[in-house]
Amino acid sequence: MRSTKNNSTVSLITAASMILGLAAVEETARTQAAHAATTSSARLLAQTVDGKQGIPLTSTTVANIAEKVAPAIVNIEVNQPFMTGNISGFPFGNIPDGFDFFFNGQRMNPRGGGGSQARPNMPERHNTGTGFIVREDGYIVTNAHVVKNSSKINVTLNDKRQFIATTVGIDTFSDLAVLKIAATGLPTAEMGTSTTLRPGEFVIAIGSPMGYDHSVTLGIVSAVGRTVTDVNGNINFIQTDAAINPGNSGGPLLNLVGQVVGVNTAIAARAQNIGFSIPIDIAKPTVTDLIANKKIERPFLGLKVGELTESVLQGLGLPKSTLGVFISQVFNNGSAAKSGIERMDIVQKIDGKDIRTAQQLQDAVRARKVGETLSFMILRNKAAKAITVTIGSYPSEPASHQEKSAPKSDSSGGEHGDDE
Repeated sequence: MRSTKNNSTVSLITAASMILGLAAVEETARTQAAHAATTSSARLLAQTVDGKQGIPLTSTTVANIAEKVAPAIVNIEVNQPFMTGNISGFPFGNIPDGFDFFFNGQRMNPRGGGGSQARPNMPERHNTGTGFIVREDGYIVTNAHVVKNSSKINVTLNDKRQFIATTVGIDTFSDLAVLKIAATGLPTAEMGTSTTLRPGEFVIAIGSPMGYDHSVTLGIVSAVGRTVTDVNGNINFIQTDAAINPGNSGGPLLNLVGQVVGVNTAIAARAQNIGFSIPIDIAKPTVTDLIANKKIERPFLGLKVGELTESVLQGLGLPKSTLGVFISQVFNNGSAAKSGIERMDIVQKIDGKDIRTAQQLQDAVRARKVGETLSFMILRNKAAKAITVTIGSYPSEPASHQEKSAPKSDSSGGEHGDDE
């Protein structure tokens, strides 16, 4: 009897354990199913928000992209003369306060006064930049300020092969340049589009910050269509917080497909992770024309504009209600000077349309072609005057222009850094 009772007890314990075990298995299965559902929902959310498709970011996404694109990215080392004053390689002369261009641990040049040119036997400096291969027969894109006035350009590929590069073309308007090395069968970077970029999208920068080649950083698009007249008023930049530093200049900004969406150009030196890139849809036609050795003609008047402030109006003896755009500088040999535009003129209309901002003046010029004319209505010495201005072509050396009349701080009203 005792044995039978003990056997019954063992059977009950075993059955209870089996039930508990099945319950635990079922609970684990439910937990795993719930986790899978949550993960699936998260992935779905990551990929589609308001009907817009995205790309899931995993622990290896950036590494895979960097590994794929790295062979098409090059390190550029240049020898350039030290120059004081204006920099002919920078689109508008002096480097603006608060912005750095990505050279090897130093700013491009001290700020200074009048223009300067490279001279024989001048001491040289060694600088580093970045570029990316766009054609398998050795064509490389970088920034104009990286290679301008260089006596020697050395390109190092990802596989450590080195080449002496020649300059195919330089476009100071967009700050883009194309180099050529004697090599074939090279890997190329895939061009994407910048037109669909939105703030918040992930982007990747690869370059040679401080000479550390093929450094990879991840960030987001902070803004698009950013106007930074102190850097280059010709470009509506992509702003990014992807860490970029001296040496990154000319390197690619990539999307999460590994396509180039921008060319890294400048950073706000007194801030953290505020960088600016030239949108690739602006760069592509310029690069194509440079490779084809086509002359790139862009509308240019040869003037600078300033804010029409209360102090400016007071200095000119005009009422506070006066509207228009104040001309702060006019360059010799520019089409504006040849057409009769003078410093301290106030542009009030172009082709019958009211002009209230520098952007409106810029848009009016860029909507026309080189050689066409614009009808200006200006205010000079308190009197309205009509002037017909023939549009000139953007010069290859804009910084070499001499000002027809130098700006004065008491009447310039805050000078804009961009030429038009």
